[in-house]
Amino acid sequence: MDSFSNPSAGSSQQLSAQDIRKQLKNQLALEYAQQFLETVGKKCFEKCVTKPGSSLGGSESSCISRCVDRYIEATGIISKALFTSQ
Repeated sequence: MDSFSNPSAGSSQQLSAQDIRKQLKNQLALEYAQQFLETVGKKCFEKCVTKPGSSLGGSESSCISRCVDRYIEATGIISKALFTSQ
């Protein structure tokens, strides 16, 4: 465990503001990735898997692949628009 998530472990070592920002950025990126995967998984599963079973059919697999690709593309477009307008 790092000293940021366990403050008592790093009491003898001071973290710089840059270190804290880096750790926060990493934690936010991890949280975003987990949330993204949950959202994509849920939405694409609901859209593509009509009869859940022990394996995916070819059309279900293709649908999920296209759904994930579109979701990633849309997220990229939105992120680009948000960050270039600032």
